[in-house]
Amino acid sequence: MARAATTSDVFNAIAEPQRREILALLRDGERAVTELAQELGLTQPGASKHLRVLREVGLVRDRKVGKQRVYGLDARGLRPVHAWTGGFERFWNESFDRLDAYVQELEQAAQEPQEEEQP
Repeated sequence: MARAATTSDVFNAIAEPQRREILALLRDGERAVTELAQELGLTQPGASKHLRVLREVGLVRDRKVGKQRVYGLDARGLRPVHAWTGGFERFWNESFDRLDAYVQELEQAAQEPQEEEQP
């Protein structure tokens, strides 16, 4: 099976940890590439390279403000990731239901009066 290009597949794009960090920073609002680079300890060309990949898969949008280019999150690009992870929702819900039932059993056992042993 051929591997999808990083610039055409959102899963490949977010597989890189620094790109995920960029997305996390952009959740709080738009930022200039220089701010992102500084915050992540990257060079500006390095940050620009990651931003280009994220833009090409539709996860960020950019616009020019004066002499700077600012980037913002476009969360619509995460729909394929959300759709895929949603397939595991039933697993987690069942696990949480079992955990909830166990906790209720423990709470009920703790509230029951302790039987004293008779000699």
